Amino acid sequence: MATEVCESNQLALLAAERIAEALKKAIITDSAASLALAGGTTPRAAYEALAKIPGIDWSKVSVYFGDERAVPPTHADSNFSMAKAALFERVPLPQANIHRIIAENPDQDAAARAYEALLPTRISVMVLGIGEDGHTASLFPGSPALDERTRRVLPVIGPKPPPQRLSITPPVIEAAQLCIVIANGAGKAEPVRRALKDPLDIQSTPSGLARNGLWLLDHAAAALLD
Repeated sequence: MATEVCESNQLALLAAERIAEALKKAIITDSAASLALAGGTTPRAAYEALAKIPGIDWSKVSVYFGDERAVPPTHADSNFSMAKAALFERVPLPQANIHRIIAENPDQDAAARAYEALLPTRISVMVLGIGEDGHTASLFPGSPALDERTRRVLPVIGPKPPPQRLSITPPVIEAAQLCIVIANGAGKAEPVRRALKDPLDIQSTPSGLARNGLWLLDHAAAALLD
């Protein structure tokens, strides 16, 4: 576990720098890198900053998603739509390297199975957020998906609209070479403390799955840490 704390207005740039460093390292080590993206306002700003960082060989980066809402790719709630505007349209990333979750497929289980077949065994860099309820990706407290050990992508129901989603499962997070968790604001302070300091309880605080990752926090989100 590692944490870095900064001012709120510096968080997106810090996250972008750490993502870029990890991608470059993976490309040097493995000749390619896989990047799994999160949705949300804070990650969006990080992706916009990432697009401005030079020296990333985007032809060697394959992009995946940690979760997606069951909406078309042009929908305002689509994580893909956000990432496309914030990152994909701003860097020389080949279309063939972008692996979208076909979450609008009415057969959610078929969509989940198709996506887990695409996922690499181990993601190089996984970007995650954390909700005020402690969720990450679309793994919400008490979700049956938190008990999954075999399937790597599952249909799930979220507490906020749109409720139908597809999400990676715990084994994908646990296998990632590096999880980068981004959190800002006072509303995240309590779940951050639970995820990093309390006895690990994935059912109540799913973001604890990434406890051993790199946590990038603003001062408000880090307020309850020692």
